[in-house]
Amino acid sequence: MERPLIIGITGGSGSGKSTVTKEICNKFNENLSILQMDSYYKDQSHLTPDERVKTNYDHPDAFDTELLVTHIKSLVNGDEIEKPIYDFTIHNRVEETIKVESKSIIIVEGILVLDDELLREQLDIKLYVDTDPDVRFIRRLVRDIEERGRSMESVIEQYLNVVRPMHMQFIEPTKRYADIIIPEGGYNKVAVDLITSKIKHSLQE
Repeated sequence: MERPLIIGITGGSGSGKSTVTKEICNKFNENLSILQMDSYYKDQSHLTPDERVKTNYDHPDAFDTELLVTHIKSLVNGDEIEKPIYDFTIHNRVEETIKVESKSIIIVEGILVLDDELLREQLDIKLYVDTDPDVRFIRRLVRDIEERGRSMESVIEQYLNVVRPMHMQFIEPTKRYADIIIPEGGYNKVAVDLITSKIKHSLQE
């Protein structure tokens, strides 16, 4: 098996990273595996439920980046991995894992994919999805209420006190590491088409 092509997709919360990932998946189907950085939040079994809620989930220290890098290297070597499952309703990992096979394309998607140098070194193509802050906030608000059981008040408070400051401190600066910056997320069809063409070319080299 030839070395997989590793693609990093990053951007602020609600920027459209998942939409870009989905568009790429639609082009390459079974030849692709995905590692969502959200799956690699650290295990918090040693904390009480109240303590877990106070965790800053937009800070690099919240992620088990070392495990993520280890898993990427395993996939590059052709091995299977057991990807963690993080349950946002309990703010912790669950006991079950998801088996991920090594494929021709490995997508690593998350808000801090370009923050860690060791993680960046694993990536062949680095994408930054750049979307207006108002749009990102509205998407996050809807997602956290509908999918994660949050109240509107808690989402707004977290955004103002944590998400926005962390975005400016840790996420926005990583734009300089990107090979390609995609305005307006997955709705930028021209950018997505250019990226898929680049992926096809890279796989043929």
